[in-house]
Amino acid sequence: MMKEASVDRPYLLLTPGPLTTSATVKEAMLRDWCTWDSDYNGLVQSIRERLTALATKRSDEYTTVLMQGSGTFSVEAVIGTVIPRDGRLLVLTNGAYGNRIAQMARIYGIAVSVQDFSETEPVVPERVEQRLSEEPDITHVAVVHCETTTGMLNPIAAIAAAVKDSGRTLIVDAMSSFGGIPLDVADLRIDYLISSANKCIQGVPGFGFVIANRRSLMRCEGQARSLSLDLYDQWATMETGDGKWRFTSPTHVVRAFDQALRELEQEGGIEARCERYKANQELLVNGMQQLGFCALLKKPLQSPFITAFYCPPVASFSFMELYARLKAAGFVIYPGKISAADTFRIGTIGEVYREDIAKLLEIMEELRFW
Repeated sequence: MMKEASVDRPYLLLTPGPLTTSATVKEAMLRDWCTWDSDYNGLVQSIRERLTALATKRSDEYTTVLMQGSGTFSVEAVIGTVIPRDGRLLVLTNGAYGNRIAQMARIYGIAVSVQDFSETEPVVPERVEQRLSEEPDITHVAVVHCETTTGMLNPIAAIAAAVKDSGRTLIVDAMSSFGGIPLDVADLRIDYLISSANKCIQGVPGFGFVIANRRSLMRCEGQARSLSLDLYDQWATMETGDGKWRFTSPTHVVRAFDQALRELEQEGGIEARCERYKANQELLVNGMQQLGFCALLKKPLQSPFITAFYCPPVASFSFMELYARLKAAGFVIYPGKISAADTFRIGTIGEVYREDIAKLLEIMEELRFW
């Protein structure tokens, strides 16, 4: 149920993460943890096992590595660790987060090609297949599942088939999608899937995680270009140390995440959460259209996680004024991120329900200052 704005929660975060969390997830952080004994490290191991089980029915083929920092840290850990010195990366991009992966590769001196599909078009698997046939030296392919620049949901099953049928290693940034939409990494033959604690599983910021094919990861020993972002060494330490992190772990965030996983299960799992997010997003788009706002993407391309809307083409409209008024009324939204149009974004994930979206739409109608 929707809660009124209060001292504890002055506004609802309608963003792609960090997002609004439940009171019980926040309460889980009200305890300090020792990190060397089984009380804490056993919890870490349990989280790793549960994440792997969420990702695939064939969990014996996969393992999960937790990595301190934001989700971007985990993406960089994968890029900097799994691509060998003589490897070449192809980045499939249609937004800022795909472009960020390419930037990481360049900084590390990794040979990289970029296939850009533009900000408002999905990745086209047939074009990927052609590119891979034209550049046989490409060894790894990276793609963002849900590009939160726009809310685009790329066709991951068809992309994965094109990449894996060509014999390449597949890296999927599922930052804003994992836990909010059903998928099986083994069925899709994904080698590395990356996400974060503060997205669809509805924990708080502080660590990301990588769900990795065991055989693929075990070939990466000694390849890392960073000490702190060495994915293989982080995994090996957690494996041999029964959940031990190499460096200081985000203990309170880990405890909150454990509670968030419990609440995901209580809700009915990923399928049930996906249905809630879809219902939120459908209500939002329909209501915004009635208010005169147009969504950036066509419906078949749109994820249930975040939606970009065109700003009204009138001089009196100011996103910052809209932002300030909505925040005062108890809602926080996101500015636009694409280069081709003036947009703003509204997220529909987190501890957010249809009644919250309905209330937002009521306030939007009352605010008609433009």
